[in-house]
Formats: sequence, structure tokens, C-alpha cells
Amino acid sequence: MEAEVVEAELVLPAYFSFKRIQSHEKYPKGQSSARRFKHLKQIIQAENFQNYPPDEPNYVNIESPPSMHPCKRICDITGYEAPYLDPRTKLRYANTEVFKIIRSLPNDHVQRYLSLRNAAVVLK
Repeated sequence: MEAEVVEAELVLPAYFSFKRIQSHEKYPKGQSSARRFKHLKQIIQAENFQNYPPDEPNYVNIESPPSMHPCKRICDITGYEAPYLDPRTKLRYANTEVFKIIRSLPNDHVQRYLSLRNAAVVLK
């Protein structure tokens, strides 16, 4: 026995209710979906930087006070954030695998890593 095929016209709504924002609502006819970013020239014109005091940092001058936040400590081997410091070599490390590598390094390599960081430490 063959199943009977029933023809039916499907009527779909203009938009689906399960989508949060429909593209026809977000971008009316004639607008593109690309974001409009401002160029630096447009930002400077909108900011009216002439009215700012000269010692206040803005987009035009680069003089700004030093940061009040402490600098991040970075692992000398991997470049990740380093919460630990080896007391013998004074090298910073991120995890136990790096600590094993640091302890296996000869003193001249340790001195090179310290000189890259501008840490003037002489190991005995």
C-alpha cells in the first residue's frame, strides 16, 4: 500500500519569533549590516580637544602620568603571567614544568635571561 501524498500550501510568517533580533528590524531598507567605525580624525573633531587642559591626556598629546597599577610579572621562559619567583636564580616562572627547566639551566643562561629583563643580579 502506498502512502497518500497530500498537497498543502505552506504559509510562512514574514519573520520567525524564535530569533531575537530580525535583520529587517535591525537594518531598515537601504542600510548595510556593516558597523560604522569612526576614524581618528572624526574622533578628534568630535572631542573638541582645544578646550582640554594641556596636562590632561587625550587623543592628541601622548604625555600622560605614569600608571598607578603595578606592572605584571611575566614568566622569563614562556611569556605567560608568572605568580612565582625562583629564590635561587631570581627568574620568574609560570608553572612547575618551567620551574624544572629553570633549575636545569646553567648559570650563564640564567644570567642572559636576567639581562634580557634588565635585572642586574649576579649569581654566586
